[in-house]
Amino acid sequence: MADVDRGDRPLSPHIAIYRPQLTSITSILTRITGNAMIVAMLLIVWWFAAAATSPEAFSWANAVITSWFGDLVMLLSLWALWYHTLAGIRHLIWDTGSMLEIGRAEMLGWICVGGSVLLTILTVIII
Repeated sequence: MADVDRGDRPLSPHIAIYRPQLTSITSILTRITGNAMIVAMLLIVWWFAAAATSPEAFSWANAVITSWFGDLVMLLSLWALWYHTLAGIRHLIWDTGSMLEIGRAEMLGWICVGGSVLLTILTVIII
């Protein structure tokens, strides 16, 4: 590749001139929640494996999962699951060619964020 002299011009979009948009933030958040759910899945698999191994292993795994840290991880994972689901539905809507206008796309982003919080709270209350 040729060495191009760009001078002192910033790369575009540079962080100093680029204003993050809700759609870009929700897109990044979708990727983060997808990966974060892997952590919860690994904890749950560890819990099941410990239950199948021995009472001592299970008591240790159960103590971690039922601690304040484990409760926090599970609560955030529940939120991530709801957010990821709503974001997937949003993408299915976009795949049909609907609601791609800026205002409607931002509305769908706020629905994903607010809906995931509401559904998480409802799930915690019901369960």
